[in-house]
Amino acid sequence: MTGAAGPGDRLRRVVRRGREERVYSAAAWSTGAANGRQDARGWLGTRRWGGEPVDGSELWDLASVTKPIVGVAALALVERGALGLDDTVRGRLEGFREAPCAGATVRHLLTHTSGLPGQVRLHREHPTRARLLDAVRATPLRSAPGTRVEYSSLGFIVLGLLLEAVTGRGLDALVDELVCAPLKMARTSFNPPAAPGNSFVATEECPWRGRVVHGEVHDENAVVLGGVCGHAGLFAPLRDVERLAAAMAGDGGGVLAPATLRLMTSPHTDDLNLRRGLAWQGLDAQDSPVGPAFGPRSFGHTGFTGTSVWIDPLRGRYAVLLTNRVHPTRHGDGIRRVRHAFHEAAALS
Repeated sequence: MTGAAGPGDRLRRVVRRGREERVYSAAAWSTGAANGRQDARGWLGTRRWGGEPVDGSELWDLASVTKPIVGVAALALVERGALGLDDTVRGRLEGFREAPCAGATVRHLLTHTSGLPGQVRLHREHPTRARLLDAVRATPLRSAPGTRVEYSSLGFIVLGLLLEAVTGRGLDALVDELVCAPLKMARTSFNPPAAPGNSFVATEECPWRGRVVHGEVHDENAVVLGGVCGHAGLFAPLRDVERLAAAMAGDGGGVLAPATLRLMTSPHTDDLNLRRGLAWQGLDAQDSPVGPAFGPRSFGHTGFTGTSVWIDPLRGRYAVLLTNRVHPTRHGDGIRRVRHAFHEAAALS
């Protein structure tokens, strides 16, 4: 475990308390600035309860933090002229031309305003990739596109398919080429191999799979889709998430032009019920997952497994917190208190 005095001590106390309360078995964290300076960095705990101690090199299941990374790939394609924010699903994804979501645009998918519903667990009734995609295709809208924010993993499944259709390439290759390689996120990937040098932090003791999930995506819909999809599936070590956060806190790190980054991270839904950028979550006036400490222009994303990245563009600062709060069970809301306390402490550094 590492970390600087002062801010590092405050953050470590918050994170240690979360482990003592058994919110998670392990955590890794970092705060820093767009210029790459790290103010506090550390890790503690074990890869699973009763398992080996973490050493900072572990791969974490990012869960929905996958979404903004896929979103960065989408905006990189917009910059290249291969994709337009107002392109429709109908116009770019042949198999969805008659789907209820066919009239939604790329912008709608990125801002969670497509009208597709939220967390829909399709894996039990649709246990193959073809059947699950058929179910996504047939899912009715709950609102007209552009009229309401409803956080939707289904929308990002559609977005991932659309990016593949536009480019003729797999989403895993696109994310690697457009995001991970330029930012030197060398160990970030979908379906990481169980190879020497790769160690994983365990997630849930999954009733569906009948075992503790270890090195395999936690999200069940993502499992059925083969682990490569727009809404979940990426694994990364702390170092790579820091690189992403520093780029987003600065000028885009060469992945996106500064103007495109500003477009991506600015609020696009302030006339609706929740604040969203393009694939990033803004700071909602009420019920923010990280509390209010990072300020009204901040943005970020959380993941169901207990991960989060949050950025204050006005200060050029970021905070990363990675945990396995679903180990051994997804039930419990202790991570909410930890996230609020962590970001309050991080804002003081």
